[in-house]
Amino acid sequence: MSIFERYLTLWIALAMAGGVFIGTAAPFLVETIAAAEVASVNLVVAVLIWVMVYPMMVGVDLGSLKKVAKQPKGLVITLFVNWLIKPFTMAALGVLFFEVVFADLIAPEDAQQYIAGLILLGAAPCTAMVFVWSQLTRGDESYTLLQVSVNDIVMVFAFAPIVAFLLGVTNITVPWETLVLSVVLFVALPLAAGVLTRKWLATEARIEAFRDRIKPASIVGLIATVVILFGLQGQVLLDRPQIIALIAVPILIQSYSIFAVAYAAAFICRVPHRIAAPCALIGTSNFFELAVAVAISLFGLNSGAALATVVGVLVEVPVMLSLVAFANRTRDRFGVRDAASD
Repeated sequence: MSIFERYLTLWIALAMAGGVFIGTAAPFLVETIAAAEVASVNLVVAVLIWVMVYPMMVGVDLGSLKKVAKQPKGLVITLFVNWLIKPFTMAALGVLFFEVVFADLIAPEDAQQYIAGLILLGAAPCTAMVFVWSQLTRGDESYTLLQVSVNDIVMVFAFAPIVAFLLGVTNITVPWETLVLSVVLFVALPLAAGVLTRKWLATEARIEAFRDRIKPASIVGLIATVVILFGLQGQVLLDRPQIIALIAVPILIQSYSIFAVAYAAAFICRVPHRIAAPCALIGTSNFFELAVAVAISLFGLNSGAALATVVGVLVEVPVMLSLVAFANRTRDRFGVRDAASD
């Protein structure tokens, strides 16, 4: 890892602080960025996520996708954790903390808002940023793409019913345009660009050299995205720090628990590390762009649900970096099976 990647936690922390400062000192700038939307997808954030994803997509060899059928365990674990465990445990933790543990600290109507935001986070597995985490753990780009693509397809059909069931709302409105446009922007277009780039470069040596040159763009895109997201909620984060701490508790428990379940299952099922790490990280990370968009659409920009989804971003980045570090430290435990599957 480069020095820039090694100290990514520091850069992210500075990005968070910078975002809050910009959001409070120059709200007009943040409002201008927030207004650049199509189908509830912020175009500025979309471009930055595209910048994050493209370097990884250059490493995707479509010809190697046929080999994925020989290793279905990683995909099965991802789907099982993301859709049969994660949404329900997040809802359960939300109810436990905001209706029982923190009941004396929060008004009932606010508690329901926070629970709703947590449910939206839990029902939206990561689509874009997982490529960054996959790269940092030396994951298999082709397999990560497959996992993300299948999750996106499932999300189109399962997100609304699961959220409606968990919220107890039968007429929930999900911005389908946001879902479709997000998949196109964050997966399809970068993939097409990556495939065309590989064809243009022709040889593996030139492809690797090109990837080394553009690799820093992924981290820059991540940091810039964090600045914008925290800028959008800067004043709220300053005004209500105690609420942020309370919301963070169930998210932290959920994140580490889901990773432990998926990573342990991958180890027990003898999944190679280059597949096991992204497999566990996909479920741990969240498609926060979708969660924020739906929270705003359903409950409003200044709602408790929207705040909970933003706190999810606040918690997610340092948590994911800690899990990336753990996955890298435990790579040797998977060493024998990795060598055998090459």
